[in-house]
Amino acid sequence: MESKTVTETATANPETAAQAAVSTPAVLVLEDGRMFRGTSYGAQGTTLGEAVFATGMTGYQETITDPSYARQLVVQTAPHIGNTGVNSEDAESRRIWVAGYIVRDAARRPSNWRSERSLDEELVAQGIVGIQGVDTRAITRHLREHKTMRAGIFSGEAAQASDKELLDAVLASAPMEGARLAEEVSVDQAYVVDPKDHGWDGEPAFSIAAIDLGIKAMTPIRFAERGVRVHVLPATATLEDVQAVKPDGFFMSNGPGDPATADAQVKLLRSVLDEKLPYFGICFGNQILGRALGFGTYKLRYGHRGINQPVMDRRTGKVEITSQNHGFAVDAPLDGATQAPEERYGRVEVSHVSLNDDVVEGLACLDIPAFSVQYHPEAAAGPHDAAYLFDRFIALMAETKANTDGANNTTDSKTEDKK
Repeated sequence: MESKTVTETATANPETAAQAAVSTPAVLVLEDGRMFRGTSYGAQGTTLGEAVFATGMTGYQETITDPSYARQLVVQTAPHIGNTGVNSEDAESRRIWVAGYIVRDAARRPSNWRSERSLDEELVAQGIVGIQGVDTRAITRHLREHKTMRAGIFSGEAAQASDKELLDAVLASAPMEGARLAEEVSVDQAYVVDPKDHGWDGEPAFSIAAIDLGIKAMTPIRFAERGVRVHVLPATATLEDVQAVKPDGFFMSNGPGDPATADAQVKLLRSVLDEKLPYFGICFGNQILGRALGFGTYKLRYGHRGINQPVMDRRTGKVEITSQNHGFAVDAPLDGATQAPEERYGRVEVSHVSLNDDVVEGLACLDIPAFSVQYHPEAAAGPHDAAYLFDRFIALMAETKANTDGANNTTDSKTEDKK
């Protein structure tokens, strides 16, 4: 069964559809048989995916346009959603990626000077099936107690099916385990984000190759603001593609799906690490580094999603409030430096840890120039506590470049002496 079907009438006239949806029945069905009944929000029809909850009190537009939410039905724990509308500037990608949207109290009309249209109208226009008027607190508690699970939202005619038919549709849907989604959300063609377009005065200080596994728009901008030219490459990029842009560093982004399926990206990263090119990864990029070093990954019970997740930087002892969106984590020893299972990469340590559940939130290699974090330092939406990570990567590239130049000068000097 397709993950989403939307009635044609729902997308024909967004404003009319939004008004009609208030009285149109809808139902959320979880794979364990629990059902929550409300009314339609957004497009009408059927959508299937993994039900997850996001704890951010703000930033709903950035949330729904984050590609890491592909094939997921997002429950907003904040009760009132849509009050500031949507605009053309705050989207984190080219479209809405959530498979479905679940809210308690949808705003009747937006009220903000930046608003260009209502959230409801945007959901309708992009064919995103949602539900409103349900107890999102109860849904969240249920998912916390029973784990993230497959689910479906059914509205309009689709909601008239029997409970058994609705549950059967959910049970026939694909689980997130084993899902390979990065290639589905990535760009098809490479592009460049240049520092001069984001306030940098002068020539770029560095250039990096960034693999788009579901990259958020603000991430390359954060680099560009610091004088780094970013060559964004598709998820299918090869080592030759990376080398062609002559980068000073290599970056892998956030993204959706099961990291156990990212064999091609793990192979690429190992090739980059073998070249001693400085590496920085976030979210999916952290899990890929973990796998490249030889560690495993596993699925979390209900994941970390929201802009209020506490993390400790073990190097400084400081606590950061971070933006996160992940359902998988790296399985690595928490305490002290350890030899990477892939021994050629030397020692590695867990640099950051979640203060809620001790999940690995960052890795730092001690013998090669590579580190990563499980969260989103670009802070869109979210706090800016982790912005220093961009500066840390720039410092790592500068240090590596200085060491390389120094080694080359020493070699040149010895060659001259022999002459």
